[in-house]
Amino acid sequence: MKVAIGADHAGFELKGEIVRWLESAGHQVKDLGAHVMDPDDDYPDSAVAVANSLRSGEMERGVIICGSGVGACITANKVKGIRACLCHDTYTARQGVQHDDMNVVCIGGRVIGIELTKAVLEAFLEARFLPEPRFQRRLEKLAQIEQNGFI
Repeated sequence: MKVAIGADHAGFELKGEIVRWLESAGHQVKDLGAHVMDPDDDYPDSAVAVANSLRSGEMERGVIICGSGVGACITANKVKGIRACLCHDTYTARQGVQHDDMNVVCIGGRVIGIELTKAVLEAFLEARFLPEPRFQRRLEKLAQIEQNGFI
């Protein structure tokens, strides 16, 4: 799978480990930064880069890591067509894709460690959207909200 990944300073170290792990698992990874440790960088920069790579169709899924994952999630969800969620467990990562067609997972680099991150990403990347009528109906409502600001 084509996976875009980005992180600020708080997720920088974890991102490096995750990039290597994803590549070793056979995924095509695009590292959108940060590429150097900079304690003054800002999570919106990496979050928007990841979101835009999905929006353009270049990448299929995204991973964004910041301190808590919250800022990355808020930022990514501002980009049209992005359905990002903060996930620190495998159930949420899997179900978010299956029911909500989540395409970006956000991780708190100061919240969970490498092994749990790997498990969360494995669940996220292996999951597929279930095109059941109720899930499709909800996605259509999300698209309407994105377009009009209301249902």
